[in-house]
Amino acid sequence: MANHKILVVDDSKVIRMRVRDMLPQGNFEVLEAKDGIEGLNLIRQEHPNLIMLDFILPRLSGWEVFQELQKAPELQTIPLVLMSGRKEEVTDKLQEPFEHFEFIEKPFETKQLVEAIKAAMIKAKRPRRQFSNLSPSASASLGANSSELAALNQKIVQMQLELEGLKRIVAQLTEIVKQKLN
Repeated sequence: MANHKILVVDDSKVIRMRVRDMLPQGNFEVLEAKDGIEGLNLIRQEHPNLIMLDFILPRLSGWEVFQELQKAPELQTIPLVLMSGRKEEVTDKLQEPFEHFEFIEKPFETKQLVEAIKAAMIKAKRPRRQFSNLSPSASASLGANSSELAALNQKIVQMQLELEGLKRIVAQLTEIVKQKLN
């Protein structure tokens, strides 16, 4: 029986099979999902040791799956490799450098896949920022329970992701203006 599980979430059967074939032989089981909903369900049920996630998926996009993973502390530490045929699809939503996951552009070769997996495993171990600035006594005095705080913290995480995207857009616009002025 396999000790490790790798989940490949991609709507292309060819990509899922190709990734399966490229993975080094070892003591692991490869799980497959053809859309974001199926992938998210498998992530929650199986708690894989690695997730290979296409960014553009039917029913629930890779971006939406990523956001769901970020909401759950027990899931956000699973090593993640985002895959896409166009890097711009990812950088439109998430600013580089990618701190807690690895990105690989399709099509890719075995060496690139293995390197991306290694990098994702290293990045997944990085400590996550804590977004709650309230001390336990301040939280208690506000009458906030842990679920309310978790919901507020998640809103903060989402807002910070959106802010990073806006910063990237401003940087791009600044670059365009500089080019026009020159």
